[in-house]
Amino acid sequence: MEAYTGFAEVYDLFMEDVPYEKWCSYLTELLTEYGIEDGLVLDLGCGTGIMTELLAEAGYDMTGIDQSEEMLEVAVMRRETSGHDILYLCQDMREFELYGTVRAIISNCDSMNYILKEEEFLGILSSAARNYLDYGGLFIFDLNTEYKYRELLGEQTIAENRDEGSFIWENYYDEEKMINEYHLTLFIREDSGYYRKQEETHYQRAYPLDQVVKLVEQSGLQLLHIYDAFSHEPAGPESERVHVICRRRTPV
Repeated sequence: MEAYTGFAEVYDLFMEDVPYEKWCSYLTELLTEYGIEDGLVLDLGCGTGIMTELLAEAGYDMTGIDQSEEMLEVAVMRRETSGHDILYLCQDMREFELYGTVRAIISNCDSMNYILKEEEFLGILSSAARNYLDYGGLFIFDLNTEYKYRELLGEQTIAENRDEGSFIWENYYDEEKMINEYHLTLFIREDSGYYRKQEETHYQRAYPLDQVVKLVEQSGLQLLHIYDAFSHEPAGPESERVHVICRRRTPV
């Protein structure tokens, strides 16, 4: 089933505990560290646009790409409220296209884990390196780690019940294929007061860090750091989430 159809309606409700402001501060710190304080930035896999809006508020000229029309509908409503001049494009991030280059590309909330094939993961990096990043521009993305899927998520069930909607989130991790399957059962409250049941299945892939290093090198990007999430400390074997910071090389 296509991911983020029914869940788009309640996504922000169940993600309200995510520290988006902290996340944005961390990203802007990284961008500023490499001299990117303004200019064009792409949010790849932008979802409902919360991070896109925060980065626009921080002074960046934002474009958001997502393949879910339902998620983008929420993002557009958020843009109408904020008044920020954000361009949203409905595209598959595996085949994204821009009108020109940008100073930075960011991809948050494990969007890159949704890329299940190594060649497609490499394709995204290569497209950034060859076509859409300014020279010296950054590609910053986060990943849930193999450790997190194996030790924390695999075979776990998460459930939450609220008046506006409820969900049951069942996880199954295949260690051999390094694929985590999320089965979502949603109960979404309608205007009538009744609840509509909807089911979705999501798949994410774990990428060991040595594989990430290899793919970044093959793409032509320069790997700067792989940090333990929200820090400047190197990722370790028990990191649950990592941030990968890459740069497009400047011609000599």
